[in-house]
Formats: sequence, C-alpha cells, structure tokens
Amino acid sequence: MDEALLRSLTPRVLAVLVRRGADFAAAEDAVQDALVEAVRVWSADPPKDPKGWLVTVAWRRFLDAARADTARRRREDRADEEPAPGSVPSTDDTLWLYFLCAHPSLTPSSAVALTLRAVGGLTTRQIAQAYLVPEATMAQRISRAKRTVSGVRFDRPGDVATVLRVLYLVFNEGYSGDVDLAAEAIRLTRQLAAAIDHPEVAGLLALMLLHHARRDARTAPDGSLVPLAGQDRSRWDTRSIAEGIGILQTALARDRLGEFQAQAAIAALHADALTAAETDWVQIVEWYDELVGLTDSPVARLNRAVAVGEADGPRAGLAALAELDPALPRYTAVAAYLHERAGDLAEAARLYTEAAFRAPNLAERDHLTRQAARLHTAGHG
Repeated sequence: MDEALLRSLTPRVLAVLVRRGADFAAAEDAVQDALVEAVRVWSADPPKDPKGWLVTVAWRRFLDAARADTARRRREDRADEEPAPGSVPSTDDTLWLYFLCAHPSLTPSSAVALTLRAVGGLTTRQIAQAYLVPEATMAQRISRAKRTVSGVRFDRPGDVATVLRVLYLVFNEGYSGDVDLAAEAIRLTRQLAAAIDHPEVAGLLALMLLHHARRDARTAPDGSLVPLAGQDRSRWDTRSIAEGIGILQTALARDRLGEFQAQAAIAALHADALTAAETDWVQIVEWYDELVGLTDSPVARLNRAVAVGEADGPRAGLAALAELDPALPRYTAVAAYLHERAGDLAEAARLYTEAAFRAPNLAERDHLTRQAARLHTAGHG
C-alpha cells in the first residue's frame, strides 16, 4: 500500500466531493471511509485510476449517509447524479481547498487545525504537538470546527494569512520526517506565490526552500540525526539555496517585514556560512529580535537563547533561557547544549538524559541519548 499516494490524493478527492455539493464534514467522513476501503482492497487489486476509484467510493459513501438522514431530503435528489466509474479530471484543487478550510466562520486557529487534519493529512497528535497543546484539547477543537462548517456554503474563502500558517505547519511536519509532505507544501506555496503578489508568501516559499535544501544532510547513513553544526555542507542543495535567497531579497526590498521573511533571513544566514564556525551569530540574534517582536513566540525565544549562547557565550545563552518556561518543548535539550558549551559536563549529561525521555520522536530520543552517553564516557575517561 502506497501511503504517500493516498496522502497526496486525499485533498483532491475531498475537493471533488465539496465541488459536487457535499458539506465539508460529511465529505471528509466519506473520504476517510474510502481510504479505509482502499487500504483493505488495493494490496490485492490495485486500481488503474486510484483517484477515480477513491472519488467513486467516497461519493457512494456520501450518498449512502445522505439517504440515511431523512432531514436532508434535498440530497436524495442527487442520488441519480452519481457519475459512472472511470477517470476523473486531473484538476488540482488542493490549494483551493486550503482556502475553503480557512472559512470566515472559523477562528484562524480552528481553521488551521481543521485544514491540517482534513487536507494536510496530519494526525490529531501531530497537530497538537505543533500547537503545544494536549491531544484531547486539539481533538475537541477540530470537532468544533467540523460542527461549525457543517452545512455552511463554501462561497467565502478565508484569508491568505491563515492559509500560510497551514502550509507552514504542514511543511514543518514533513521536514521533521516525511519528505513527501514537505515537498507538497513547497508545491502549493509555489502555486500561491504565482497567484498572489504578497511578501509573506514569498517569505514562506524562501523559508521552505532554504530548509528543504539541507534535508539530505540532516541524517547519517544509519538514519541518526545530524545537527546543523555537524552537517556535510557539500550535500546541501545549492540551487535551492540560491533560489530561496533570491526570493527573500526581493521580498525584503519591499519593506513589509513579516514573520516568515524574518525566519527565512535566519535560515539564509545559516545557508550562507561555508562552515559552522563562520556563521554570523550576531546578525542571527538581531533577526531573532525582529521575529520575537513580530510574534512573541516562545519557540522563537527559545531559539534566540541558542543564538545568544553562540554570539555572546553560553552563560549569556543560559541567562536568556532562564527567562522562559521550562515546560517548553526542547527547553531541556537547549539547556543541556548550553551547559555543555559552558563546561558543566555532568549537568549537561543529566539534562541530555532528561531531554531524551521527553523527546517527541524516536530519532531525537536516540540523538539525545547518544549525547548523554558521550558525556558520561568523557566524564569517566
């Protein structure tokens, strides 16, 4: 079973059902039923036209559900409109669907959560981790969003800012593991940049390109994580870096700074350094100051503490870190790194061990465990 194929087809099938008149919540339920059926039967009998198969099955499930709901007799009239099995036009409505999910009846945070779940293919757990909230809280938020849009007319698309937030989070999830998901976010952001002249759209596209350029160097042959400072920079995609920097420079020249442009500027400074030692940390701190001023994001403040530790010394970094909530994800890992830089190896080893216990995924847990073991070995050498 090709999970990447199913993930890429999900928003397109959902878009077809919504265009045919299905309300969003019912359409999403029907598509999920079709995906379950695909997992069950495709391994033994894969269809020649996967999208057409999914559309046909999802539309039948939607009609079955509509017939069972006597309060929606208007949908009964569409029972004879079921299309014959066969190929489906290859129109890509994914970006259009992103805008529809950012419906004005939803708050921005609810719109983002709903789109990530229904269109982006992320699990509720993944979305909760991105928002730094418990999974149960996010599940309730998504359920409320579905109830809100159930039965509404999707004739008023949402705003660009909400769509950008969704694309950013989808890319981040893909950048953390699933390259296909990151590539899809870049593809959609390119479409948006071609359609809308907006400096923050350009900033997000630049940010994605600059981060994605390093994907091959982020893991060792054994699958372990390679921190930025230890990456083989000859493996970075210089073409994507050059494109990202060019897009960013054009956006910054318009003097309408936004958070994605600021993040892209930080990524560009990392990409521009021939070695880790040549990184312009002073300028990176200045860009983090801009980013914190724009967003007041705890994650931005955490990353700023790392940059301060590089620019002004680990003690200064620890002082900046002390101003933040220790419950922040990766706070303990940052503290471990800064304590190691400061020469406090015993405390760093303890913190690496604690950070490994809290790590959100296996790759990070293994990396942090190795860091702790390395310091323990050094301490007993």
